[in-house]
Amino acid sequence: MRGRFTDQGGLFSYFAPDKRVPANHPLRKVRELVRDVLSDLNRSLGRLYACEGRPSIPPEQLLSALLLQVFYGIRSERQLMEQLNYNFLYRWFVGLSPDDPVWDPTTFTKNRERLQNGDVFAKFMTRLLNHPQVRPLLSDEQLRWTER
Repeated sequence: MRGRFTDQGGLFSYFAPDKRVPANHPLRKVRELVRDVLSDLNRSLGRLYACEGRPSIPPEQLLSALLLQVFYGIRSERQLMEQLNYNFLYRWFVGLSPDDPVWDPTTFTKNRERLQNGDVFAKFMTRLLNHPQVRPLLSDEQLRWTER
């Protein structure tokens, strides 16, 4: 019997985002390692922001999104935001729920200097690349490039 086609219309669903990502997906391990490194940088990240005012987009999410841009060769921050808007895997990796709004691409422009001047980006990449579980994943060629 032929199934009946009905357009999905509105989406109303309860599901755990973690359940939608395959157990063996490589980003699962990377996400775990990234979260580990970011937790070590919590103090450094805290020093970059004022204690009062409007809450910012968490720098942990910005750094995770920038990693996705590198991993998947996304050419611009505008395209990265487009991908984050509809790619569930990317939203999960960054820590956005399905209903969270995606940021304006200029968010990176405004925060890049803060993260670079605070040496947070350099610390993040150094700790991530030197993490004991990451080093074996990198080829000799990649390691030579990162150690320059």
